[in-house]
Amino acid sequence: MKTFFLQLSLVTILFHWTTSAAITRVAAAEADGNPEWRGAAASVVITPDKPMWMSGYAARTKPSEGKVHDLYAKLLILEDSRGQKVVIITTDLIGITPALRDPIAARLESDFKIPSVALLMNASHTHCGPELREDKATRRGLGGDRGAEARQYTKMLVEKLLKAIEATLPRLEPVELKYASARAGFAMNRRLPTPKGVINSPYPEGPVDQRVPVLIVERPDRSLVAALFGYACHNTTLSFYQFCGDYAGYAQEYLEDAHPGMVALFMMGCGGDQNPYPRRSLDLAKQHGRALSNAVEVALSVKQPREIHGLLGIAMEEVELEFAAPPSREELLKRKETGNKYEQSHAIRLLDQLDERGGIQTSYAFPLQVIQFGNDLTLAAICGETVVDYSLRLQQELKSGNENSQEQEPVVWIAGYSNYVFGYLPSLRVLKEGGYEGNRAMIYTSYPGPFAESVEQRVVSKIKDLTAQARMSTQQK
Repeated sequence: MKTFFLQLSLVTILFHWTTSAAITRVAAAEADGNPEWRGAAASVVITPDKPMWMSGYAARTKPSEGKVHDLYAKLLILEDSRGQKVVIITTDLIGITPALRDPIAARLESDFKIPSVALLMNASHTHCGPELREDKATRRGLGGDRGAEARQYTKMLVEKLLKAIEATLPRLEPVELKYASARAGFAMNRRLPTPKGVINSPYPEGPVDQRVPVLIVERPDRSLVAALFGYACHNTTLSFYQFCGDYAGYAQEYLEDAHPGMVALFMMGCGGDQNPYPRRSLDLAKQHGRALSNAVEVALSVKQPREIHGLLGIAMEEVELEFAAPPSREELLKRKETGNKYEQSHAIRLLDQLDERGGIQTSYAFPLQVIQFGNDLTLAAICGETVVDYSLRLQQELKSGNENSQEQEPVVWIAGYSNYVFGYLPSLRVLKEGGYEGNRAMIYTSYPGPFAESVEQRVVSKIKDLTAQARMSTQQK
């Protein structure tokens, strides 16, 4: 009995210590004349107003034919007590391109004095959105007019988002940040091992990350400003010719219907090798969207979510990723004569590099980013169609490792498809196994492919470095 009361006393002391620490941090921020956090959110319709070539699925043969529902870009701006801001933009798009992100980042700095590193853009990777990648629009649309459409759409999108940022900044208000999570079960690994190699098919035994992380932004009266939530799964339930946000679009729609005035933002996770199952109907997209929104509702109803206190820390740098030895001119000439039009097109692009530059590209610098919320949440944003191994590994390896600390370890959230979606980012395992994500998908890019075996370690090492930088900056007043 004495042991029981001793344990109870220790728990009570620890509870009062952690509660007092949180109250002290909030009080210190308010004593400085600023709330601990300020935030605001917005939603912008980005559905094209005319038929366009659609993204995803290289086999498409015609432009869009109307819409099921609107596509959106969602905006969340958060500011800490020292005035540092982060701008998070989520989109119902196939990916983020430099032509989209770079002008917004530049205007953030010039017009709003917000560093470009504080901009995180994420794509849901819906395959029922417009093709905004000019080179792919031109190739798949079989004409230069498709490239012009993509260019014009991107320009319109940049202006809409800048106007939304300008209108949202004056609306920043005191908010509280909290974190909770749940799970959704429709994501499944799609890399099925067979005697002839990996094929794209359901693989129930394969690695998967079915967590649904949720950042809750609410006013002091507990009314919701926004819910930023993630999931690691391709938005490929659908493959028709109508604009639609797929399961992620429906999840956001259901949440906003259930919570009027709240903005629901979907952030794509490391779902490069994950598909929703079952697939191929609008009813299934709605079903998966309902499953995901239900998971978010569970997170919103957690009685004691993780409160987020402290300051923002942001770090962003490029990592140089090397490709494996490129094919020779002779090999490319052979590929040019194959019956596969995608291999032919890829070979022609690489031959053009040889002729114009005197060699084929051997590496490329890709952006990586970490946003640290005090000592409570680490959000790492990885570019490309990131496979699930990165999330599973970094969830473990980004713990602070400070066993003597009296504070909880930060929660770790890994997002893929962020800031620049160039194609697939395989792990070492996926690279060695081959298949679509490991190698084959490179024929749809202008890169030689595949990546060198150093790819995973380079990305992980850089994310760890950026995490250390971001965490350190949260300690600097």
